Amino acid sequence: MTAYEERRRQHVQDMTAMLPEHLRRLDWSAEQLRLHRQASLRRLIRTAIERSPWHRQRLAGVAVDRLDEGKLRDLPVMTKDDLMTNFDEIVTDRRLRLDVCNAHLETLTDDAYLFGRYHVVASGGSTGRRGVFVYDWDEWATMYLGIQRIELRRQAEEERSRPGPIIMTTVAAGRASHASRALTQTFASTDRVIGGIPITLPIDEIVAALNEQNPDLIFAYPSAILPLADKARAGELRIRPRRIMLGAEPVLPEIRATAEDTWNVPVINVYGSSEGGAMGIACGDGPGLHLAEDLCIIEAVDADGRTVAPGERSAKIYLTNLYNHTLPLIRYEITDEVTLLSGSCPCGSAHRLIEDPQGRLDDLFHYGSLVVHPLLFRSPLGLCRDIIEYQVHQTARGADITVRCLGRPELKGLADDIRGKLITAGLDDPEVTITALDQLPRQDTGKLKRFIPLAPVAAHAA
Repeated sequence: MTAYEERRRQHVQDMTAMLPEHLRRLDWSAEQLRLHRQASLRRLIRTAIERSPWHRQRLAGVAVDRLDEGKLRDLPVMTKDDLMTNFDEIVTDRRLRLDVCNAHLETLTDDAYLFGRYHVVASGGSTGRRGVFVYDWDEWATMYLGIQRIELRRQAEEERSRPGPIIMTTVAAGRASHASRALTQTFASTDRVIGGIPITLPIDEIVAALNEQNPDLIFAYPSAILPLADKARAGELRIRPRRIMLGAEPVLPEIRATAEDTWNVPVINVYGSSEGGAMGIACGDGPGLHLAEDLCIIEAVDADGRTVAPGERSAKIYLTNLYNHTLPLIRYEITDEVTLLSGSCPCGSAHRLIEDPQGRLDDLFHYGSLVVHPLLFRSPLGLCRDIIEYQVHQTARGADITVRCLGRPELKGLADDIRGKLITAGLDDPEVTITALDQLPRQDTGKLKRFIPLAPVAAHAA
């Protein structure tokens, strides 16, 4: 047995020992959750002040023993630029310099430990700058449980009538520098067989691998689902999963509907990030996603940082990751647009609900003073049944759109439709082109960035 495998198996045992506590938290009352968050927040801030030079200066004067979520809003906001510029002064283990973490990431194909206890992952840089994030032994297990605990509880209930190992397949990132790949490699076991298929493979190879593995559970990027559904309808993809989990990209309504119609199984949305793990996850019993309110604090705010009310879409969120003391992220800005829901879920959980996140602030197109939401493009493109993928590049006077097609949609008429919507929105004489391609470019992580705005200087000059 290799040294890695020995450590990994110990990690699986330790994660399994943590599972009962994390399952209990799913049923906590709102008051239990509030008290837990308050205690966790104070521990996090205390660690940050004691062990992070950057946070020590930033949080000077904070009365930790009186800190609560209301007073948290008085603390300064932290950005990705702050993180990557001051990384060496933010981490709480001085060995974890950015150059050391980057060197470790460059060696990764399969999962590996840094200094025998840490995991390092990178974000895809969809906001224009790459992010690097570090988790220690227990934090990495907590990240996994935040994503999988609802599913693990469901599997335990099913095991009474369907004993045997669960086969799970991911259709996502192929390298362990991305959390979705590394986590599944770390915590695979004899009870939970996990296979990974890189989303960047040709579609026929993905289909062949899925047919061979015949998974009970699939975790996939949403952009993988439409071409796989087409292969299923054609009889080439013959799997019969119990559930489909989607994450790392927005789960658009047309993607959810296609998956449900094709396989007639629950589609579970996982709202997560490299920064915070699973920040929200659907239970399957009602609409929306449950925020992981024992693991993080999410503040939904407008463009000026003011709290938005339930039912109002935010411009961004501020994330405080309560369990990562290695790389403290306190009021960390993520430009996701989320909408808090009022009311409770039929499942009885006290964790607050959000709608399926549908995009991020960085997807907005700015034409001078005119701001165009991606929904203007998403609606007509998503409604065209012959388009299975699309990517919209902003231009100075409109957009260049590339698509993958099943049949032969009338692209000129679709372009004219979008052009008309841009005119209605206030853009003078817009230009829109739509070109069909066999393959759309993906990021290093395998994610598909659907909306690519102009660089800020060019956008303001438009």
